Amino acid sequence: MHDQHRMEIFACKNSEPLALKIAEHLGMKLGESSLLKFSDGEFQPAYDESVRGATVYIVQSTNPPVENLFELLLMIDAAKRASAHKVIAVMPYFGWARQDRKDRPRVPIGAKLVANLLTAAGCDRVMTCDLHADQIQGFFDIPLDHVFGANVFIPYVKRLRLPNLSIAAPDMGGAKRANKYAKELACPMIICHKSRAKANVVESITAIGEVQGRDIVIIDDMIDTAGTLCKAAEVLIQMGANSVRACATHGILSGEAVNRIEASALKEVIVSDTIPSVIEKAQASSKITVVSITKLFAEVVDSVYNYGSIGEIFKKFD
Repeated sequence: MHDQHRMEIFACKNSEPLALKIAEHLGMKLGESSLLKFSDGEFQPAYDESVRGATVYIVQSTNPPVENLFELLLMIDAAKRASAHKVIAVMPYFGWARQDRKDRPRVPIGAKLVANLLTAAGCDRVMTCDLHADQIQGFFDIPLDHVFGANVFIPYVKRLRLPNLSIAAPDMGGAKRANKYAKELACPMIICHKSRAKANVVESITAIGEVQGRDIVIIDDMIDTAGTLCKAAEVLIQMGANSVRACATHGILSGEAVNRIEASALKEVIVSDTIPSVIEKAQASSKITVVSITKLFAEVVDSVYNYGSIGEIFKKFD
């Protein structure tokens, strides 16, 4: 009899760089797996080693295309059918999270559907980072560990030693997240109020709070097209801000986002590596800095595996 089930870490194709770093922090090697592709686009992942009785961690951010999510579901199913003891999905970026409620008639709640799919596939636990909305945690009937990007961003902001630091929320919805940073960094807070013409298009932005002469850091969970962010930076500079930076956990950076940031009033944009493609995009810009969140995930994986407290990890802002 084994006292403890062995740990195995596997990567889906999209998140191999992330999984390699997490395994490295844990002093482990990635498990062997492969992906068979059919000519019509169908694919079949496979474990190339036994996972019987193991606690299997599968690393995959589920940003589009939808194949990323489906590959994760197939990997979970394969592990369950191969008699893994437990299957844990490590999802640094939880895709489809913007569909967290019915904000108009006849639309889906995509985040809830993804939660159901993960459970139906046989997932025992999920680890993710900075969900778009806190209530998504309630969509799961299995344990969910919610890691905060603040653990890597707050130390970075502290090292900048900005003389007149203020934290800004890009909209009313982000006020709670920004307030956490403002409290930890002992500085004032600004709230930007935006009105949207339609999805991904911002009509106007106004800022509430003391802006004149401040070094402002905008806090958000994701940057997609960067339209809101660049407009907010422009408004804050016009209102007399000394400098404007941004911290966002998930650097989706779709379409013209990188060019927009480069041409904007933003001094620097700090993102994490939850979506691996951001590293390549950051190399095309002098303003984008990538900080790694993999050590934090490694600590959470280790704590869960060894029945330790995750709460202690979240208290650390060194």
